[in-house]
Amino acid sequence: MSHLLDANACIVHLRHGPASKVSVRLLAAPIGTVFLCSVVVGELLFGARRSKNVSATLFQVRNFCSPFVSLPFDDRAAEEYATIRSHLTRLGTPIGANDLIIASIALANGLTLVSHNTKEFSRVPGLLLEDWE
Repeated sequence: MSHLLDANACIVHLRHGPASKVSVRLLAAPIGTVFLCSVVVGELLFGARRSKNVSATLFQVRNFCSPFVSLPFDDRAAEEYATIRSHLTRLGTPIGANDLIIASIALANGLTLVSHNTKEFSRVPGLLLEDWE
């Protein structure tokens, strides 16, 4: 099974190191089975730019991201996006814009999303979700 990391899972790993539950699962995952996406990378870089030590945090984030394939928001993800957004809008239960795009990328690529934000992501039909925390 392959996974897409949400930003909150990455942040737990970056802040708490190899002792965290997220890090244990991440380090045990076979190479090539865990992915990032461009939205998550953007969220991590944004957080780094808001940190007290911008250059050191940017270095840490870029170093963390470098071994992963970062998936784009492409036309397959756009199809998923439209389906999810229209469904959740009809129900009156929308989710955040970035989370909607992240979920779309996970679905388009057949990946299980790793996030602690299960309340929001659990509303996305068909999305496989794991909380490694």
